[in-house]
Formats: sequence, C-alpha cells, structure tokens
Amino acid sequence: MSTTFITTTAGAPWPSNEDSKSAGPRGPLLLENYQLLEKLAHQNRERIPERTVHAKGSGAYGTFTVTRDITEYSCASVFAEIGKATPMLARFSTVAGERGAADAERDVRGFALKFYTDDGNWDLVGNNTPVFFVRDPMKFPDFIHTQKRHPRTNMRSAAAMWDFWSLSPESLHQVTILFSDRGLPQGFRFMNGYGSHTYSLWNARRERFWVKFHFKTQQGHRFWTNDEAKEIVGRSRETSQEDLFTAIEGGDFPRWTVCIQVMAEHEAEQVGFNPFDVTKVWPHKDYPLIEVGVMELNHNPENYFAEIEQASFSPSNIVPGIGFSPDKMLQGRIFAYADAHRYRVGTHYEALPVNRPRVAVRNYHMDGPMRFDAPKATDAYYEPNSVHGPVDAPFAIEPPLRVSGEATYYEHRGDGDDFAQPRALYALFDDAQKERFHGNVAAAMDGVPEHIIERQLGLFAKVDPAIAKGIRGKLAMPEPVGPATATAAG
Repeated sequence: MSTTFITTTAGAPWPSNEDSKSAGPRGPLLLENYQLLEKLAHQNRERIPERTVHAKGSGAYGTFTVTRDITEYSCASVFAEIGKATPMLARFSTVAGERGAADAERDVRGFALKFYTDDGNWDLVGNNTPVFFVRDPMKFPDFIHTQKRHPRTNMRSAAAMWDFWSLSPESLHQVTILFSDRGLPQGFRFMNGYGSHTYSLWNARRERFWVKFHFKTQQGHRFWTNDEAKEIVGRSRETSQEDLFTAIEGGDFPRWTVCIQVMAEHEAEQVGFNPFDVTKVWPHKDYPLIEVGVMELNHNPENYFAEIEQASFSPSNIVPGIGFSPDKMLQGRIFAYADAHRYRVGTHYEALPVNRPRVAVRNYHMDGPMRFDAPKATDAYYEPNSVHGPVDAPFAIEPPLRVSGEATYYEHRGDGDDFAQPRALYALFDDAQKERFHGNVAAAMDGVPEHIIERQLGLFAKVDPAIAKGIRGKLAMPEPVGPATATAAG
C-alpha cells in the first residue's frame, strides 16, 4: 500500500507534524517555520459564526419521489411525473439553543429542505409546527431576543419569554403546540415537518394556487415528558443527532409522506380567516391533505462542517412553478435568510458543494470573498451585452399577483381571531394530555413575575377557562382578587 504524505495548503510536503523548527533543542522557535504558522492560523479560523437561530442541528441526504400527479397545480419539474426522484438535503434543528445546547429540550424544531431540482435549488425552510409565534417580521428580532440570553445576566430569561408572549396574543396557537406533548419529540425522525408559510404553485396554463406543505412522519410520533428529558440530557446532549445518524447508518431510512393543501387563488379573498397569516392553519375539512410523494433520508454526510454546518437554506430559492405569497413573515424571511448566509458563510456561499445546484449557474455576480468559480475567458461580465452572454428567461416569470389597498402600517393584532384555533387544538387533547400541558406551562413559568403570569393566564382563559384554571392549580396560585388584571394584551 502506497504511503501518502501531509502537505501544506500549497501542496508542498510537510516535513514534521509533531515538532516545531527551532534554533537548537532549547532555542526559540523560528519565524520561518511556516508549517507551524499555517497550522495555528488555520486553527484560529476553523469556526464560522454560528446561526443566530437554529444553531444546533443535524442533517442527511435523501430523495423526494413523486407518487401522485399534481401537474394541474404546478409546472415545477420536481413534480413532473409519478416516480420522478429528486436528490435533496434535510437539516433539522432546535431554534433557541446555541451549538452546544442539548437536543432533548422543549423547543420548536427547524425542518429545512433543499431539493436539487432540474431547474435549480428549491429550498423549503419550515418547522415541525404548522404555525409560528408572530405574523409580522417587524416582531421577529424582538421575539428571538427573548429566546436568547439576557444581556446583563447572560442567562435565558423565562420572564422575557412570557412577557413577550403575554403581550402577543397571536402567539397562543404556537405556545399551545410547544407546551403540548409534541413540543419535545424524542428525535427528528419522530416529528412532522411543515412549510408553515403559505406558498403558491402555478401550472402550465399560468393559473396560481395557494398551497401549504406537510411532511407526515412514517415513523410515528414519539415524545419525552419533561422528567424523561431531564434524565436524557444528563446522559447525552446529542440524542437526536445520534438517533438520526445511527438509523441511517444501519439502513433504517426515515421517511415522510409529503402532502399539500390547495386553495384556489380567488378563494383567498372569500375565506373567513387570513390564509397568509402564519399563526393560523387551514382547516383540513375544507382543504384536505393531498398526497404528493415520499421523502426518504438515506445517506449521512461525510463531513458535518462542510455539508451541514455550511448548508444554507433560504425561502428565496424557488423554481418555476413554485412561488411566494403575501404572507408577511415569508416576505421578511426571503431577505433575512440569504443575507444571514452571506454574512455567516461568505458572499459566494451558494458555490460551496453542499449549496451548489446540480445545474449550470450563470449570472453576473462579481468578485468578493470565496470567488473560486468565476467564469473564465469571457467578455460577458455585464448585461445587457452583445457578446452572447446569458439573457433573461421570460418563461420563468410568475403569473401576476393580485394586490389591493394602500401602503400603510397595518395593525398586526387586527387580523382575525387569535383564540379560536388554539381552542380547537386544546379540545383535541385527552385528559392526560391536558394535564401534561398545564404542567409543562407551569414549569416554564418558574421565576416569572406574578403580573406577567396573570397576564398570560388571562390570554389562556380567553382560549378556554380550563387552561388558566389548570395552570393556576399547578402553580398553586390563588385566583386574583378584584378586577381582572390580564386584559392589557386582549
């Protein structure tokens, strides 16, 4: 077997990887010891900034295979025919914790997918919940601040978290999901995924449809209780990572049934709720799930940093046949995600192997850090030009989006009923699930000032008085004396 030798990054043989070059056995090190300088300099630069949110994650490669013809709704090549298989990458994550956080923590899970389609990359960046805490991107940075460390104590603040939620009634639906059993899945294989936002599909006749994406786990739902999670975290902080990696490595490939809900474009103006409000779900009785295909994860990455830590997903990555919607949070994320990657990974992050589409990339972006794939020997570095450079693709233009109204600041709370859908969800819980839900919320309120708790209980009471009563019992808090104190957020 031939011997391979260490080299410098310039390809030169590396004389010694264990001993530094010095002026004698006790002499000082020499500046000319360039191998040592290179090794230390690279170690200093081994990290990139961690994600502000979704920092702790796991991922794997797989395929999406079409099982039903939906070309009546979309002309996207990924849905072109039954049996078509598209390679893809999935990254799962927790939202609030840093890179070193434990997997078995009560938190929303990220569910980010990259499909390497014939027409470029399509990214679907969602969660394991069909809704979110806020409906307007103006509130998003403040919400994330409440999930991170207090600037003075450098500790997570339950008071900040509940203060924000108790002043944001639109968060009730997501909060109810978070503190239910599904808020603490045993692993990434045992949870659903959702596009969460409303997207659009358009077909060959240029007809638009509004759509919600659902990924239903075929492994079944499994969850930890708070007490079980405490024990699990004491043994390992990587339980979800280990479960996903080990299953795939052993040939037990996890699968999800991919479904959509479809709404005709004109219906959006007639339904009794805002279909573009990410704090709401679409009723399944009115918009039943339509099975589209199967997602299977069947290949672990060879290098976690290169293929998962540097993997960069953005809802701005769409392909012909798939489009956006007036969903305000989606509109905000279209900018914010790609901008985060340019800062965190680099200007040309999409040229990295894990992010690069499987089709040719042609544009007029210029220079900047990491420009290792620049076009060679071309005069077409601007557009328009007369040197046969790439030109527009008018066939990719979406159908026109109907808009109405005037530019103004719309009150984010004046957008429908924030209590009906969490009420319907709570009604689906059996008695044991309700009991655990009450206990999970009460445990998360430990140390929170009483006036904030009362304000949140006031919101819960508007969902169902039994919720406020159950949580109050777990907290051993008496009923407030005098006028209700929890109406400020109503």
